[in-house]
Amino acid sequence: MTNFLEKARQLDKQDPLKDLKKEFYLKEDSYYFDGNSLGLLSKKAESAVFEILQMWKDNQIDGWTEGEYPWFTLSEKLSEQMAQVVGAKKKEVIITGQTTTNLHQLIRSLRPFKDGRTKVIVNELEFPSDIYAISAILEEQGLDPLQHLISVKSKDGYTIATEDIISELKDDVALLLMPSVLYRSGQLLDMKKLTEAAHKKGILAVFDCSHSVGCIPHDFHNCGIDAAFWCTYKYLNGGPGAVAGLFIHEKHLPIKAALAGWFGSDKSKQFDMAHNFTPADEAGSLQSGTPHILSIAPLIGSLSITLEAGIQEIREKSLALTDFLMEIAKELLDFNFEYTTPSLANERGGHISLSHPEAARICKALKAEGVISDFRFQIAFYHSTCTCSIIYFFFRCV
Repeated sequence: MTNFLEKARQLDKQDPLKDLKKEFYLKEDSYYFDGNSLGLLSKKAESAVFEILQMWKDNQIDGWTEGEYPWFTLSEKLSEQMAQVVGAKKKEVIITGQTTTNLHQLIRSLRPFKDGRTKVIVNELEFPSDIYAISAILEEQGLDPLQHLISVKSKDGYTIATEDIISELKDDVALLLMPSVLYRSGQLLDMKKLTEAAHKKGILAVFDCSHSVGCIPHDFHNCGIDAAFWCTYKYLNGGPGAVAGLFIHEKHLPIKAALAGWFGSDKSKQFDMAHNFTPADEAGSLQSGTPHILSIAPLIGSLSITLEAGIQEIREKSLALTDFLMEIAKELLDFNFEYTTPSLANERGGHISLSHPEAARICKALKAEGVISDFRFQIAFYHSTCTCSIIYFFFRCV
């Protein structure tokens, strides 16, 4: 362990992002490994919330149109920054809603069920909320999810083989709905390969990117995916319940929103108050009601940190952290631990999953020592990288 300790210290000295640690609130004698569930509060995010509250206090109703961040266009302004993070054109991205409501909005608005196509491809390791939502959409179409929702099986209980997904892309399939990263294991799926395979069959490709946006460089536009949705409270450190994001490829624009509302209006027409809806000609048309300004506010600060650090640099640091953890955790394999995350860098996201029959008890014991990890199911617990993490944390954890 002595050599690992020295290696950890050297890697931390060489870390170009090491100064970002002081931008975040970390409890003394605490080691945080749960950024895949909730990112930490940054000082800039906190300041942004106070600034928005001050605008409300000082400007009252005029906060919608005055100040550095007028609320009326705040979603659009931050969406320009988000577009840089996900590799999209600014008209293809909007910060709005919640992850699951954005799934509903995107799928319903894309209207994929036509020309005899009634099936949706998912996987058995998918986050439950996505399954609940797509099942509800199928039922509204008069389609029984038991027959029309095709769930690709996992061979090991942790990962999904790309070829197994592709083999299910048949002529009666309307939609491929997959995560960019599997939340159980941290497996990173090949979105480009899956999208190309889907499009060859005339199938729409939509991705839940909640476990990748903010820690993995994306190229949504050039990758050709039809749509994506994600939360902002994990790797983007937007805070609990922060407003989510969505992407719709420009080839689908303009698009008629299935869940239409007045904030999806063309901004120049919104206050005409006409009953004849004039939607925006970009992703902003997929907004519905008035945005949750206080839940957007932290993103003013947290997005600036992500852009300042650089998403490629964040990915490089993430891989350095997870490489080190996977190396040092080999010391644990003789104690009934097992890796459930792919070892190759291009096959894993920002968190590492270790399994153990006593994972729940181990997580409790770690917490008593100031190590905050994430437990799911009976046999797995997660260690996630944060922008502010240092490699010594990983040494201390193991």
